[in-house]
Amino acid sequence: MKLLTLYNRVNIVTTIIVMVITGIIYYQAISWILNDQNDKALKVEEDEVFDYVKLNNSLPQVFDSKDQQITFSEAAINSVKREFINTRYRKEKNEYESGRGLITSVTVNGKYYKILIVESKVETEDLIQIIFGITIGVILFLLLVLLIANRLILNRLWQPFYGILKELKLFNIADNQGIAQTTTNIDEFNELNRAAINMSVKAKHDYKDLKAFTENASHELLTPIAVINSKLDTLIQTDNFSDRQSKLLTDLYNAVSRLSRLNQSLLLLVKIENRLMTDQQNINLRTLIEEMLVQLEDIFQDKQITVTAGLDDKEIIGSRYLIEILLNNLIINAVRHNHAGGQIDIHLTVNSLCIKNTGNNTPLPEEHIFTRFHKSSGSDGSGLGLTISKQICENFNFSLKYQFEPPYHVFAVIF
Repeated sequence: MKLLTLYNRVNIVTTIIVMVITGIIYYQAISWILNDQNDKALKVEEDEVFDYVKLNNSLPQVFDSKDQQITFSEAAINSVKREFINTRYRKEKNEYESGRGLITSVTVNGKYYKILIVESKVETEDLIQIIFGITIGVILFLLLVLLIANRLILNRLWQPFYGILKELKLFNIADNQGIAQTTTNIDEFNELNRAAINMSVKAKHDYKDLKAFTENASHELLTPIAVINSKLDTLIQTDNFSDRQSKLLTDLYNAVSRLSRLNQSLLLLVKIENRLMTDQQNINLRTLIEEMLVQLEDIFQDKQITVTAGLDDKEIIGSRYLIEILLNNLIINAVRHNHAGGQIDIHLTVNSLCIKNTGNNTPLPEEHIFTRFHKSSGSDGSGLGLTISKQICENFNFSLKYQFEPPYHVFAVIF
């Protein structure tokens, strides 16, 4: 959920709750004020009755009125308690409406009378409904204006943030282009922009240092590795050795060969990341895969692996050297992690290249598949093959995906 959506939702819900509570209080306040006015009117009528009794020493005559009714009834002395009540007002025969009443008492010629003065509340309630309706309308209009204002104003206010976010998404540590300065009047976004720029500068600096170290170290290792290989070749050919000495020399020779392959892989990875492989040509993947399968036929036979291929024509433009490395890494990886008598299926379409191989019945850890130097136990590889393949795909704007479809491990290059 976006922050703007969450803010609008919380803001609207809070506003509605506040408005509802305020509306209830407002309604009660209006009702109390209007009831107080009715009570004052009833008290005026009460005073008029008392004045009439005091002046004439008799009860006033009762007339039917549209909005007011007064009734007198004899009662026991001091049995009536003066109070205002909500009652019913008789409009017509068997028809009633809400009313407000005052119960009081008076003594006339030694007789004690209960007085009930009732006024209709219809006009009061109509007034309350009108006022409350207007209030609800104003509240709804206010919510609508608030929603529109939040959407328009906040969208505009957050534009610098989305600009910075876009720059971060486009940021590539291997490019020369950094994060652009975003101009805004909001201090927090300025601070965020400065932090992002400083982070990108530091990241690029560290990356260049690491890249330079890797490249220099790899180049510096070429000479001693070549010298060690040459000396080992000479040593092996110069004398007779015992079985133990021969085994030690063989282990040493294999270790140096592995170190040489690792160094070559690191150099290749540096060249790919720096986009130094600039040769471009038309490549027919179907022809290239068919040639590679013929070259690897002996390896397939040694491990008794059955290879099936369904290949459509697909041409791309790029470095033939890198494409050969990509295909070789993926196919050799399918052989290396297969079992004797296993199977490899290769399918090439205009949209993708899919290489499936049998092997262990457990999926590979997807978070580590393309991590440098990560390899399964027992593997004699350098742990850079899939990393190089992933980097080659990114160099050509392809994507390399892995999934486990029992009993197959599937690597797919999406063009």
